[in-house]
Amino acid sequence: MDIARIGRDGLLRYLLRQLDHHFPDERDCAAPIQANLDEALERLRQCINGVRPWPQERFDYLHSTQYCQFLYFLGNTIWRHSGDTEVPTKLFLLNKALNGIDCFYEIELPKVFFIGHSVGIVLAKATYGEHLVLYQNSTVGKNHGVAPVLGSGVVMFPNTAIIGRSQVRSGTVISQGVSVINQDTPGDTIVFAGAAGALEFKPLKKPVLDEIFRL
Repeated sequence: MDIARIGRDGLLRYLLRQLDHHFPDERDCAAPIQANLDEALERLRQCINGVRPWPQERFDYLHSTQYCQFLYFLGNTIWRHSGDTEVPTKLFLLNKALNGIDCFYEIELPKVFFIGHSVGIVLAKATYGEHLVLYQNSTVGKNHGVAPVLGSGVVMFPNTAIIGRSQVRSGTVISQGVSVINQDTPGDTIVFAGAAGALEFKPLKKPVLDEIFRL
């Protein structure tokens, strides 16, 4: 995969300078990042190649969403292999500072997902299916320690939430401003807010995912 303008080693130096600037504790982050960088980039490559609007085989570190997803993949990869929490925590905090997203490194996001705008996204340790779509101010959260389950192809438009004991089945599109709280969806529908906190489900008029992913 081509890393625009700076290449792999330039990306490594760029990231290490960012970490030194944001966390001036003089602790060296280079070794775990170097050891896991190639795997994280391969995971990112698969994700980028699955997103239709993005050029295949090209990662631009100045593309905020791609860099946001890179920081997640790197932190998650380091944690998976080593159990180290210090460097993944710094990567999580850096992502939060740069992109306004709360996405902890222990969360298992799908291999291919898309973020429209990262600002205000908060993700709990829930179950996430493939081809997840997230837009700004979308929230996935627990209720009394119970996390929701999201099937494949779930789309969360701006200012939406999925909370608690919710089974959001595959192909669910949550329209702007709607919250799914301790409720289930039938799948392959678009969800609207109904009366008195109820949800309304309508069939999809067009395949939303075809515009976003290379399926």
